[in-house]
Amino acid sequence: MEVSEYKISQKEALFRKLSKEEKNDEFIAIESKTFFQSVKAEFKKNKRAVVGLIILIIVVLMAILGPVFSPYSYEEQNMALRNAGPSAQHIFGTDKMGRDIFVRILYGARISLGVGAVAALVNLVIGSLYGGIAGYVGGKLDMVMMRVVDIIYSVPSMLYIVLIMLWLGAGVGSIILGISITCWIGMARIVRAEVKSLREQEFTMAAFVLGASSKRILVKHLLVNAMGPIIVNITLQVPQAIFTEAWLSFLGVGISAPKASWGTLCEAARELILVYPMQTVYPLVAICLTIISFNFVGEGLERALDPKRKR
Repeated sequence: MEVSEYKISQKEALFRKLSKEEKNDEFIAIESKTFFQSVKAEFKKNKRAVVGLIILIIVVLMAILGPVFSPYSYEEQNMALRNAGPSAQHIFGTDKMGRDIFVRILYGARISLGVGAVAALVNLVIGSLYGGIAGYVGGKLDMVMMRVVDIIYSVPSMLYIVLIMLWLGAGVGSIILGISITCWIGMARIVRAEVKSLREQEFTMAAFVLGASSKRILVKHLLVNAMGPIIVNITLQVPQAIFTEAWLSFLGVGISAPKASWGTLCEAARELILVYPMQTVYPLVAICLTIISFNFVGEGLERALDPKRKR
């Protein structure tokens, strides 16, 4: 009886029902998150990045919807209201041709942001694929491809833009084409370095052993894992393209009248800067606010996508 009772008590000890306190002894308090959720949480912690993102959303919405609901167009002239000050009808006043400055700034945002968006798209597609192929294949192909990059980079980007505008004429298309020639070079170099580093990792070898093609390894594994630097570079490319377009338009070799970009608005108001300085201030504030916001967002993404960041 003593032996059987001992076995029963031992069995009850092994299979007894745990109390609530014992169940929570090994409870893991850290919530499981996906990569996107983790990046989103880290991005929200950066107040400047959040403010920059909100400002960019407002600018984009105003650029899209503002001219649609405005009673004025960007080219409508009213010579009786030339250089008028701010009023209920014209929030920012009118320019020397009687055109509403606020509507022209909103319309100029479309052109400036459009140039930046196209430059970012070219940067993403050409730069990522070019640098990814060079870094993954390596060898002689890598050497030849990077020497081509060095040759293109040896010529100032502004010279490309000016020559294309002399050939095709001033316009949005000429500026976009000129910027697109060199905007992907920095991305190609960054992606090449990332891919060369990731190519030696274990997951790449595992994908190769399992029979994955070179195209799948490059696109599905290497470029995806290098997405952090790629996104940050794209975010910083947009303000650079916006500033280039504004600078060219300010010099008078960019967007032609009556179309308006932020650079052309500054150039048109330059001759009246001593009499009506606010006509220059409005587009300058729009340029600075947009570029700073993009830089804040890029900084936030850089920290959020950094795999070495501390939790």
